[in-house]
Amino acid sequence: MTGLEITSHKTLMLFSGRGFPELAEEVAEHLGCQPSPVTLYDFANGETYCRFEESVRGCDAFLVQSHTVPINTWVMEQLIMCDALKRASAKRITVVAPFYPYSRQDKKTLAREPISAKLMADLFRAAGANRIIAIDLHTPQIQGYLDAPLDHLTALPLLSDHIAARGDVDNVTIVSPDAGRVRVAEKYTDRLGTPLAIIHKRRDPRVANDAKVFNVVGQVEGRCCVLVDDMIDTGGTIVKAADALFDQGAAEVLVAATHGIFSGPAVDRLKNSRISEVIVTNTLPVTPDKQFDKLTVLSVAPMLANAIRAVFDDSTVSGLFDGTN
Repeated sequence: MTGLEITSHKTLMLFSGRGFPELAEEVAEHLGCQPSPVTLYDFANGETYCRFEESVRGCDAFLVQSHTVPINTWVMEQLIMCDALKRASAKRITVVAPFYPYSRQDKKTLAREPISAKLMADLFRAAGANRIIAIDLHTPQIQGYLDAPLDHLTALPLLSDHIAARGDVDNVTIVSPDAGRVRVAEKYTDRLGTPLAIIHKRRDPRVANDAKVFNVVGQVEGRCCVLVDDMIDTGGTIVKAADALFDQGAAEVLVAATHGIFSGPAVDRLKNSRISEVIVTNTLPVTPDKQFDKLTVLSVAPMLANAIRAVFDDSTVSGLFDGTN
């Protein structure tokens, strides 16, 4: 048995999708177990086949999947795995989705648009998920989309501790790249004891991944500015934000984000920018073609393992929400 048996009546079993199995293996190592075996493959027409190789009856199942590209494939795979666990009589199914899929589509901006983040919650619930564990949702209200517990973890302590370890925190200014990230940026300033600056920009809702940076509100001249965000996708917004900071006299600009998506031109934009360091976590795999000299990748595996252990033991997870543990 590859699961971790605590008593004769309660067994933790960890399963991994194919999106980023290395993360699941690292989580399992921290838990002191191994991912349980599962057969996954694609039929000729692209449909996914799933079969668990061990009995899962009565187990506490944790299903880890990284929703990287191709995201729709890995979402569907995780849904199919949930369904298989439900039909095989797993006692409880927890979806571990460090990067919650479709999180940016959390509301209707224009008429006749979907709210895809809510659809994801409905699909996971219908497939059999009793709980979701996610890290740094794009917007906190997504927690209310699921008619079941959603443990919203944060990588803020991991990222902020790395910033503090660089030294000279007295010369650091935390910068929110837009008004929507101000509350997150304030949490960094509370933890590090640094001032806050805000970049004012206007985003055109009709153009995906397009943003125009305008002015900087706050004191950044001569300071090390740290832009904080939940994700970096194409890198356009964050590079323009960095340029705005340099135009206002910033001495150095760092970027800290939980999810490194790095789509399209992101890597070229970041490595050719004046940004000194880009700090992300491994909620998504950073493949060799997405790696560059300025990039630092921190592991969320210990945090996920702590959350899984707490859920399994029915103990508190609240300290992982705000980084107090």
